[in-house]
Amino acid sequence: MASRCELLLICVLSLLFAVSYSKTLKRDVKALNEIKASLGWRVVYSWVGDDPCGDGDLPPWSGVTCSTQGDYRVVTELEVYAVSIVGPFPIAVTNLLDLTRLDLHNNKLTGPIPPQIGRLKRLKVLYVPFALIFLNLRWNKLQDVIPPEIGELKRLTHLYLSFNSFKGEIPKELAALPELRYLYLQENRLIGRIPAELGTLQNLRHLDAGNNHLVGTIRELIRFDGSFPSLRNLYLNNNYLSGGIPAQLSNLTSLEIVYLSCNKFIGNIPFAIAHIPKLTFLYLDHNQFTGRIPDAFYKHPFLKEMYIEGNMFKQGVNPIGTHKVLEVSDADFAV
Repeated sequence: MASRCELLLICVLSLLFAVSYSKTLKRDVKALNEIKASLGWRVVYSWVGDDPCGDGDLPPWSGVTCSTQGDYRVVTELEVYAVSIVGPFPIAVTNLLDLTRLDLHNNKLTGPIPPQIGRLKRLKVLYVPFALIFLNLRWNKLQDVIPPEIGELKRLTHLYLSFNSFKGEIPKELAALPELRYLYLQENRLIGRIPAELGTLQNLRHLDAGNNHLVGTIRELIRFDGSFPSLRNLYLNNNYLSGGIPAQLSNLTSLEIVYLSCNKFIGNIPFAIAHIPKLTFLYLDHNQFTGRIPDAFYKHPFLKEMYIEGNMFKQGVNPIGTHKVLEVSDADFAV
């Protein structure tokens, strides 16, 4: 009778044999070769052979990660960024139905994101290891509207569409992403109101809609009871938002960064905001705020910066700290 060690060795060798001789699913081979035909030389020169998952002595294509499912290998990750890809979003990507990670950022992609993006049901997040899945399309030249079909990517946790030329409104379908943690929409041409439905996202930690053409009020944004229960960072700077800061904003007790600079906000700063427990950065500059800032802000144990320039506060109202532009680093994604 074979010992347990011998049986274990047989299992391991069988697994290695299966992996070595698994064929890549034809669907994925066809899709990657279509993508290869449409990409620039910087990528193509390193994509040798016909099988993107490797064939014989040839390694997998650079930026392509595969895994074995049954008798076949499938493409699970595609990372082709900062290589000056020019042209429309490669629609063949939407045929890689087992993708969990898609990173095409910092290229020169143009045109719309195809609605077929909704087919990538396994797609989850961006820039996070640990089996998370991602969609990163920032720093391109993508245009047209954000396709509502992105709302079908139920596993998505990180969505990066910043630094493009998207127009139209933010689709409320994004509120159908139950696992979404990070939403980056800044530096586009988005118009209309931010959907209040986004407040129902129980896991959303970071919302950046800065540098667009958005209108509306904070009161409208947080009108649902229990809005944004996990939100830490709220960036609404450089838009056309108006109205006052409602005292109900203090119900978002996880807030750490509130960036409201360069809008059309008016009125007094509510005392209740000073009771957000971990509020660390509060940017109010270049609006039309008036009155005084309650003393409680100056006694807040965590508040490091409060920038107030360019308002109509009464004389004697002082800032806290030194203003600087805040960015969340990629290292924060692992939190």
